[in-house]
Amino acid sequence: MPVESFLIAIPPILVYVAVGLVIGIESFGVPLPGEIVLVTSALLSSQPEFGISPWGVAIGAATGAIIGDSIGYAIGRRFGKPLFERLGRRFPKHFGPHHVLFAERVFTRYGVYAVFFGRFVALLRILAGPLAGALKMQYGKFLAANVLGGIVWAGGTTAAIYSLGIVAEVWLKRFSWIGLLVAMLGGLTIGYLVKRKTERMARRYAEEEAEELADELAADEPAPAGGSAGA
Repeated sequence: MPVESFLIAIPPILVYVAVGLVIGIESFGVPLPGEIVLVTSALLSSQPEFGISPWGVAIGAATGAIIGDSIGYAIGRRFGKPLFERLGRRFPKHFGPHHVLFAERVFTRYGVYAVFFGRFVALLRILAGPLAGALKMQYGKFLAANVLGGIVWAGGTTAAIYSLGIVAEVWLKRFSWIGLLVAMLGGLTIGYLVKRKTERMARRYAEEEAEELADELAADEPAPAGGSAGA
């Protein structure tokens, strides 16, 4: 069943719960379509006939993001980096070595800022909580960035998509479903492009890391014995 059909078929209160659950589960490391559910719910909230509140969508999304990331942090802190090796074997498209390496380098370089901005990047959104825990980031700093990032991401995305739906409804008032479809496709296309760019960045970082490691190994190798036997 398509996401929008499912969300239309259930009461608004369950829409908010579904948004929170999907985003929460995604945030602690299970690859689910959290962004698709959020975008779809926000668009449906711009259509009065469905009775869905954008505030309910935003609050559900923010709550799921914050709680999910916190659970992910606890899991990562408990099991450490070996957790990602097991996840990589199970979900290679999301937890492959180059994905984890890219995320780890971002966290090492930017620290707590990676938690906040990671909420806006498809790959980091799944890895942020578990990786922060595995790297033993101080929980107080993690929680502050997690809460702020979750609120800004959920509220900002809902507001932007809701406004897009309103504009589409105004301009295509006589074809409201066409407007909804156009707006939805636009939001999903943006999300897809961001995901593809993130994956390319991850592969590039992995290649750079491999080159640096090869250079270090080459530098550590003893120089071959030179010169011919003395006359």
